[in-house]
Amino acid sequence: MRGSRKSPAPRRASSAGSAAQLRGFIAKFSPQHQTLIRSARRALRQLLPTANELVYDNYNFFVIGYCATERSSDCIVSVVAAANGVGLSFYYGAKLPDPHKLLSGSGNQNRFVRLPSIKVLADPRVRELISAAISQAKTPLAAHGKGKLIVRSISPKQRPRRKPND
Repeated sequence: MRGSRKSPAPRRASSAGSAAQLRGFIAKFSPQHQTLIRSARRALRQLLPTANELVYDNYNFFVIGYCATERSSDCIVSVVAAANGVGLSFYYGAKLPDPHKLLSGSGNQNRFVRLPSIKVLADPRVRELISAAISQAKTPLAAHGKGKLIVRSISPKQRPRRKPND
């Protein structure tokens, strides 16, 4: 059929290859941020076992998004890291109820909570935000199974992942 050529599917590394890449991305950060990123990932994996983890090592940020599908637009929540800290980002956070005024940001869509420590993820008010984000998701998470780790993009040029004194 003319004009109906599909683009080839993005190539993915094996699960072991993606895990090794992920370890390398995290290793770029200061030791305290590495620990926090790993702890946040473990906590979100326990909360969202069927979510796919979409990994982006972009120019500005390192991101692990938890999504019902393989599309970033279906992202529920993300761990976002830069040299100045780690946060929890809500892709559609502007629509989330936030009675405790925990969310920062003023854009049309995204909101975030800073994670100075993993204790923030255990806060019942933050858990409420995550539950609300799950409830408002366009595509519900699978009831069974395990999500995949998918490395989506790696920017060849990046801002430093550590502060100069780290």
